Amino acid sequence: MSEENVENFKRATEAFKRRDIEAALETLDPEVEWHPGLAALLGGEVTVYRGHDGYRDLVRDLDEAFAEIDAEFSEIRDLGDRVLAIGRLRTRGRTSGAETESPFCYLAKAKDGKAVRVWTYLDLNEALEAAGLRE
Repeated sequence: MSEENVENFKRATEAFKRRDIEAALETLDPEVEWHPGLAALLGGEVTVYRGHDGYRDLVRDLDEAFAEIDAEFSEIRDLGDRVLAIGRLRTRGRTSGAETESPFCYLAKAKDGKAVRVWTYLDLNEALEAAGLRE
């Protein structure tokens, strides 16, 4: 099952980049909980997006805040029922034009081949700790 979770992550990432929301939703459980780390970057409140409609809201919120957003992952770790992806996030603000670059990590718990909980982090150590790993 774990290799399926890694492939699911890759499909979801590519679908997000293309803004193919329906393809991304195929990788997410209908009751998915998404805990985005970008709230810290935006200076806003932490929000949990729930379900497929919540994912649509997340993408809308990101597209409203950023003219460009790109995540590249240099490492994807298979943790059994979880996947940890480690990389970099680059953004350009829609209004300000400000560009940012930050570490970016994605931790997802899967059930029956679909992500049921997703957390994103802008701090590698925080992501490793959440995954129960130390480096």
